[in-house]
Amino acid sequence: ALTDRFASFERTPLAAASLGQVHRARLQKPWRPPGAMDAGNTPAPITEVVVKIQRPGIEAIIDTDMRALRTVAGWADRYPPIKRRANVPAILEEIGRVLEEEIDYVAEAANVEKFKQNFRERPGVRVPYVIPEDSTRRVLTLEDVYAIKITDYDEIKAAGIDRAEIAERLFDTYMQQVFYDSFVHADPHPGNLFVNPVAHRDGALDGWELTFVDFGMTTRVSSDTREGLIELAIGMGTRDSSRLINSYQMLGILLPGADLERIREAEDRVFDRFWGKSMTELRDISYEEMRELSREFRDVLYEMPFQVPQDLILLFRTIAILSGMCTGLNPKFNFWESLSPYAQQFVAREAGSNIDRWIDELLKILQTIAQTPGRINRLLDKVEAGEIEVRAPQVSDQVSRLEFAVRRLGGALVFAALLTSGTQVYLAGRIELAAVLLSGALIALGWVIFSRE
Repeated sequence: ALTDRFASFERTPLAAASLGQVHRARLQKPWRPPGAMDAGNTPAPITEVVVKIQRPGIEAIIDTDMRALRTVAGWADRYPPIKRRANVPAILEEIGRVLEEEIDYVAEAANVEKFKQNFRERPGVRVPYVIPEDSTRRVLTLEDVYAIKITDYDEIKAAGIDRAEIAERLFDTYMQQVFYDSFVHADPHPGNLFVNPVAHRDGALDGWELTFVDFGMTTRVSSDTREGLIELAIGMGTRDSSRLINSYQMLGILLPGADLERIREAEDRVFDRFWGKSMTELRDISYEEMRELSREFRDVLYEMPFQVPQDLILLFRTIAILSGMCTGLNPKFNFWESLSPYAQQFVAREAGSNIDRWIDELLKILQTIAQTPGRINRLLDKVEAGEIEVRAPQVSDQVSRLEFAVRRLGGALVFAALLTSGTQVYLAGRIELAAVLLSGALIALGWVIFSRE
C-alpha cells in the first residue's frame, strides 16, 4: 500500500507523458544518501520525492507500434533515395533500443547515477538522488528537485537570474557531455530542465543551479564518433572547411562518390556569409540572399550527398533542441563564440599530443646531420686511397661543393624542425620552451642564408 512507503501521495500527476506520469509524494522515513558523511558534507535527509510510474500495458502498446513501424520501414527501404541515404533497419533498431530503455526504470536509475557522477565536481549543476528502496523496473522514486521551468522567462527574471548565463551554462554542460563524458542526456525539452535559485541565509540570492530530470532517453558517444565531433568542432570554430569535410568523412555523413571540392566551396561560402552571427542575425537573413545561395549551389542541393548514421540521429536531435533552447533564453546567443573556446582547447590538445613526436623527429634529424660530416670524410678517404675510381676532373671542387650543400641542407632541416616544433609547442601553451625552439630556428636560418663555402 502507498501508506506503507509514503506519508503523503498526490493523486493528481505533476507531469504526464505517453509512457508514464510523475506524482509528488513524501516519504514515511527520511532518506539520507549513502556515503554522504564520508564525503565531508551533511546534506539534509530527503523526504520530498517524485514517483515516476509506468503506464499499465505500455509494453504491449510499444510492441504494436513497432510492428507498424517495421511495415512502413519496409516500404521506405524500397525507395532508392531513402535507401541510399539511410540504413532504415538500423534506424528502426535504434528507435526500439531507446524505447526499451525508456520503459526500464532500473536502466534509468543507472543513467541518473552515471550523470550525477559525471557532474559531481561541477558546481551549479544539480541531479536528483535515486531512492533505490522505493524503485523497481516500473516505478522510479527520486528526490524532488523541480524548480523554475527553464522556459518560464518571467519567473526567471523575477528571481533575478540572467537568462544569458543560463544559456551559456546549458550549452557548456552539453559540451561536457558530448566531448568529455561521452554520455548525453538526450531529451533536453523544457519539462526536463529547471533553474533552481539558491538562497543565502539572509534570504538573498546566492547563485542558482541548472537541474536535470528524466534520464530515460540517453545516448553514448563512441570514441570514433567523439574524434569526428572534435574534428567538426575544430572545423567550425576555426572556419576550416577542409577539416569540416574531414569530420563528415570520419562521422560517415558523406555518401560515397560525393564531390568533396564542390562541398568545400559551399562550406567556404557559408563561412564567409554566416560565420560569427548570432541566432537572431541568422533569422534576419533575407529570403533573396538564401535563394541566391541555393541557386549558386543547386547542384549540391539537388544531389544531397549526405546521410545521417543511426548512431547520430539522437545526438543531432539533441543538439537541435539545445540550440533552440539557448536561443529562447538569449536571442543574441552566438553558437560560434560559444563553440570557439572548445575548438581552441582541441587544437591545443592536438598540438600538445604531437610535441613528443616532433621532438623525436628533431632528434633523428640532428643525429643524421651529426653523422653526415663523418660519412663525407670516409668517402673522401676512400677517394684519396684509390678505393673509389674517380674519372671526372675537378673532383675536389665538386666534392667540396657537395659537402657545403649538405651542410646547408642540414641547416635548413634544423631550421624547419625547430620552427615546426616551436610552433606546435607554442600552440600547446608552453611559451618558454617555444621561445627557445623558435630562437634556435632563427639562428639556423641565419646560418643557412649567410654561410659561405
